[in-house]
Amino acid sequence: MAAGVSSFLAALALSAAGAPAEATLRADDIPVAHTPQVPGGYGRTFPEPVLKRCGEPLAAGAPDLRGIWRIVEVNGRAPAPGERMHGYVERIEQCGNRIVDMGGGTIADAWADGTEANAVHDVSVRDFRTPMVAIATYEAGAFILRPKGMPGIEVRRWLEPDGRMGWTRPDLGRMRLERIGGPNDPYTRGE
Repeated sequence: MAAGVSSFLAALALSAAGAPAEATLRADDIPVAHTPQVPGGYGRTFPEPVLKRCGEPLAAGAPDLRGIWRIVEVNGRAPAPGERMHGYVERIEQCGNRIVDMGGGTIADAWADGTEANAVHDVSVRDFRTPMVAIATYEAGAFILRPKGMPGIEVRRWLEPDGRMGWTRPDLGRMRLERIGGPNDPYTRGE
């Protein structure tokens, strides 16, 4: 039986039993999300959560990065007004081995299994047009993206002991973010 049909039947059976249907989907049952093909990607307001109806537990070894995160520090200091990362906010959703990261107008949706087939297949945040592929993995308590064709380059996110998220990017260095909301909360960026 096709995965979608079996998920629908399972949801129907649980609904009849009084269980919430939204918690019955697996990560594989939910279509991959992509950055909207408009100038600026999704704009100032996060789209609806992609994995909201997924009830699959997080994969073993996956750090729980779910939530809405705001930059509080770039390379040891708070970003000043007018600096590139001042006011930056992103949303991370996770379900099973899948992770969706929305930030800067783009949507990076992948399975953290180290394969190109399940990698992020989207566009660059630089121009919202240039195609990019990034292989996703969970390693040693971190979520890592490695852009295809760029050996040695990686973007890494992890939870720090104080509950903040650490994030490194080759172009920006080391950042720290604080959780300001849950993964299903709405958010619109201010001016």
